[in-house]
Amino acid sequence: MKTRGHLALPVAVALLAAVGACTPASDQSGRSEGARGFPEAYRPVSTLAGDEFTNEDQRDDMGEAAVVMDLAAINPGTTVADIGAGEGYYTIRLADRVGPKGRVLAEDIDPGSIQRLGQRVERERLGQVSIRTGKPENPMLPGGSFDRIFMVHMYHEIAEPYAFLWHMRPALRPGGQVIVVDVDRPSDQHGMPPRQLFCEFGAVGFRLVQFVLRPELNGYYAAFEASGERPRPEDIKPCNSVNGKTGTQ
Repeated sequence: MKTRGHLALPVAVALLAAVGACTPASDQSGRSEGARGFPEAYRPVSTLAGDEFTNEDQRDDMGEAAVVMDLAAINPGTTVADIGAGEGYYTIRLADRVGPKGRVLAEDIDPGSIQRLGQRVERERLGQVSIRTGKPENPMLPGGSFDRIFMVHMYHEIAEPYAFLWHMRPALRPGGQVIVVDVDRPSDQHGMPPRQLFCEFGAVGFRLVQFVLRPELNGYYAAFEASGERPRPEDIKPCNSVNGKTGTQ
């Protein structure tokens, strides 16, 4: 497996072990019904729709999407979910890469983004693209459907990561991967420290299979696969800090 930059894959995988402790009792009244029963995240959350990654021409000049799709092995016929698709930067490029025999499902929770993306897909006549409205704690993906699930510069906006990842996991096909692209900085500053990312994915039964630092991304690329049985919500052990540690560590 490929690894570039300063964090070697064995070290990164070892960080997944930082999971333990039980969820402390808390007031659930402020949480969505679909998230209750899952542990809360012990980290701040970025506001939606940060404007750092909105210039498509600039991103193309950096070669961002091409690098990510190459690392993720997106080929003709691949089936991909683009979570937090926004107005379609990755959706459009994924559609071109997978071709007419592939499929791209673009998901977002913002009605305005969904409407504008729908108009763009119709305008560009992308018959291989479908659009779905998700929920903050559940992307509402069909089971066993995707070779790859993309979460690009959006994971830090998820306030209920354990519920979200738990609901998302069954959507992968055997051998499928979840692809996260983000920046190593605090989660309330439109980034996600890798240790925290590894810990949260590990808590829901994912294993890290690739971690890459690339200048084209202004951050990192991480790929995860489902490993073992999906835990019951009440058995998920939350991570309590950006160091990727649990309540007993």
